[in-house]
Amino acid sequence: MLIDCHNHLGVDLFFYLNGYHPYAQDLPAMVTEGRHCGVDRWVVFPMVSNLTFDVPAMRRAQLVAGGCEAVPYAFENERMLREVYELYPDLGRSTLPFVILDPLREAAAQLRQLRALHARYPFYGLKIQATMIQSDVGALLREGRGFLEFAAEFNLPFLIHSSVAPEDTWSQADTILRVAEATPQVRFCLAHSCRFDQASLDRVAALPNTWFDCAAHRIHCDGVIRELSYVARAPRRFSADYRDPAAVLRALAEAYPTKLIWGSDTPFQSYVAEIDGRFVSLRSTYAAEVDCVQSLPENLRRAVGCDNLRALLQLPDATLLTRG
Repeated sequence: MLIDCHNHLGVDLFFYLNGYHPYAQDLPAMVTEGRHCGVDRWVVFPMVSNLTFDVPAMRRAQLVAGGCEAVPYAFENERMLREVYELYPDLGRSTLPFVILDPLREAAAQLRQLRALHARYPFYGLKIQATMIQSDVGALLREGRGFLEFAAEFNLPFLIHSSVAPEDTWSQADTILRVAEATPQVRFCLAHSCRFDQASLDRVAALPNTWFDCAAHRIHCDGVIRELSYVARAPRRFSADYRDPAAVLRALAEAYPTKLIWGSDTPFQSYVAEIDGRFVSLRSTYAAEVDCVQSLPENLRRAVGCDNLRALLQLPDATLLTRG
């Protein structure tokens, strides 16, 4: 069984309004393409921008309060869960939904919404992408501590966007690892291979409650070749031949066989937008992402494509992979 641990559903108005791509994905499109590529199950969560941000400001590439919703992700989480459980229950049966949250803003109101949703729809984890919404992931140890308590209460892991770029003050891998070390009763997965930062990957390997995923793997390898700022600089970078993404994935899987979890980041396996003040085109395909994991030896493919995710989720038995 091949499970994709990192997929977005819905619409991202910030990307759409600024002419960036991708900006949307629905459940039928994801499942149809994913099945064609050989994927069996999907972890899913909403897109990143949300309706608490002012739409005219988003058209100016700014994220400021003043949108049509008061609670971050309240609309987006319910909208996605309804798509999974009510609009397309036959397709949704192959998914493991996560909800997304803002670790800093309106934490108490978000928690009330999450408790109400949890009573109506099963979800299996909590997602954070703090960089885009400019929200400090370190707030989990302060204003957002209730999210850690919620995760422990319902035995839910976190999947958190990570960064090592100095200008990204919101999602530093070091900060996420500090949160994980302070909260041993909660499990964490750091996204995007910690941007290939060797020290962060080794710290993930050392902590019993942390894993990492390889979401958007090919365009991160491309970022190394292009010397872009969102990947670790050479002195700190995991050693591999980044001209060959399949070889990089195998090297990571061999170095961290119980910690690496495979994910594609659909639809963001491609990223055609502005980075560092200039427009860049980083393009991959779902099929190319799957080809990398399928090229692994069978034991490693089983570990990174299924077993390590089950360890993160602590699924009690295999029936949860189909939700009955």
